[in-house]
Amino acid sequence: MIKKLMQSIRQYKKQSILSLVFIIGEVILEVLIPFFTSDMVNQIQAGAQMDTILRIGGIITVAAIFSLVCGALAGNYSAKASAGFAGNLRADMFEKVQKFSFKNIDKFSTSSLVTRMTTDITTVQNAYMMLIRIAIRAPFMFIFAIIVAYILGGSLATTFLIVVPVFGIGLILIGKYAMPAFRAVFKKYDKMNESIEENVRGMRVVKGFAREEYEMEKFGKASDNIRWDFTKAERIVGLNSPLMELCLHFNVVFVLYIGSKMAVTSQGTTMNIGQISALMTYGFQVLMSLMMVSMIYVMLTMSVEAAKRIVEVLNEEPSITNPAEPVMEVPDGSIDFEDVAFRYSEKAARDALFDIDLHIDSGMSVGILGGTGSSKTTLIQLIPRLYDATAGVVKVGGIPVRDYDVKTLRDAVSVVLQKNELFSGTIAENLRWGNENATDEEIVAACRIAQADEFISQFPDGYNTYIEQGGTNVSGGQKQRLCIARALLKQPKILILDDSTSAVDTRTDALIRKGFMEYIPETTKIIIAQRVASVQECDMIVIMDGGKIMGTGTHEELLMTSEIYREIYEEQTKGGSGDE
Repeated sequence: MIKKLMQSIRQYKKQSILSLVFIIGEVILEVLIPFFTSDMVNQIQAGAQMDTILRIGGIITVAAIFSLVCGALAGNYSAKASAGFAGNLRADMFEKVQKFSFKNIDKFSTSSLVTRMTTDITTVQNAYMMLIRIAIRAPFMFIFAIIVAYILGGSLATTFLIVVPVFGIGLILIGKYAMPAFRAVFKKYDKMNESIEENVRGMRVVKGFAREEYEMEKFGKASDNIRWDFTKAERIVGLNSPLMELCLHFNVVFVLYIGSKMAVTSQGTTMNIGQISALMTYGFQVLMSLMMVSMIYVMLTMSVEAAKRIVEVLNEEPSITNPAEPVMEVPDGSIDFEDVAFRYSEKAARDALFDIDLHIDSGMSVGILGGTGSSKTTLIQLIPRLYDATAGVVKVGGIPVRDYDVKTLRDAVSVVLQKNELFSGTIAENLRWGNENATDEEIVAACRIAQADEFISQFPDGYNTYIEQGGTNVSGGQKQRLCIARALLKQPKILILDDSTSAVDTRTDALIRKGFMEYIPETTKIIIAQRVASVQECDMIVIMDGGKIMGTGTHEELLMTSEIYREIYEEQTKGGSGDE
């Protein structure tokens, strides 16, 4: 795990090393200052000349200045290193997620991936900064302070044999009871983020059904769970301070009491005021270093859980990859399903698709009808390899889809999904997702086929009209038509519309289909729809139910051979007559 994370340090190794160097310098200088201070106290007590006192005072001042400079430089470099490391780590994760298939994304969930790329990386960033700064400073301070204390104070430094074990054992017990609470927090972050994401995306539905109170209560429970866990952990960790205060005051009392007795009985030969003063300072430094270790322990335990979740994403292998020698050109838009079966996960109780055998000639228009849950969308997602078939072979252009370069295949297959997205930017920028080099004329031509040019022209800024994130400032029908135009700009060999005209009226739907027939006759067109009218003119209609193809044929053939199709047609025809 550490090796994997360290790969993201890259160009920030120099800053990390420099931070360590300056921290060691700062620690050495801080440890020497009490030593020189002790000497100055003893010189004053002995009635030394002013030049001697000024010389020692000058040394202390220079040491303090250099210690300050070293600390500032260490802080600067550690901040740059940790921020750079987090930036690289976030970029590595984002790049990895871009390579994920739908199957990989389903495994983690969107809200979990967001948490890992934000909260978890920030936690690891803070831990890294503590590691290259405090984690080096604390042990060096502990070791140097004890060494100099024994050199300076001799037997009086045995106070550390009492204080250090007591404080150390206390910190271990505090960490032991606090860590389980911190671990639980990360699992609950996913649930809270999921609640937020769901609420924001469905805000119109929430307000439409006046469910604000319910959503607030739902979010409140998720937030309270995190708050309680954090409160519990912080209460335990908060015992660090009183424990340190207890040990610190014990050290002061011990040093003052025993040191004073030694100084009086030896008349300053064995112990003097300067040594007593220095030992109290070193005691504080030793305890502070242990306190730092406890802070690092807490942070590292929290960050280990976050790091595991990050590395889990980085180690995840995309389920869809290129073959060793991929095919780089799609010959035509023909499609074949040969004894295909599919299930979303190995744990699934049953296949989502099974016994799928279907041939579609290049340039055909194919309609797919079926009830909710009949796996229509699942079927078409196998064509551009958004998922891979569990069994059987899916072919495009007579070649198995697994043999293609993934980008080549997906450039040849345009899919307008049920939940297609528009991104923040102008209409033209959104449309150029289909073809970044598309000219203005090509954009207008695609929009005319998709029946989008008319409403775009009515906007004051036309194709430069700004689209809000998610396309919230256009209607559902307008959004669908823009997505269709974007797909057309790819000039695909296969165009798939997954219920992508459900929000447009029947006249506009008919005009879009007419445009397909006139302007892209060589493109294979697959239309998933709820309305028979949207597919009845297709060259072939596929009827699906329960993950299986129940019938294929033209409109007239299916009226005679398919009971499911006939029922759908009669229901919709009667409904239309009744409305009239």
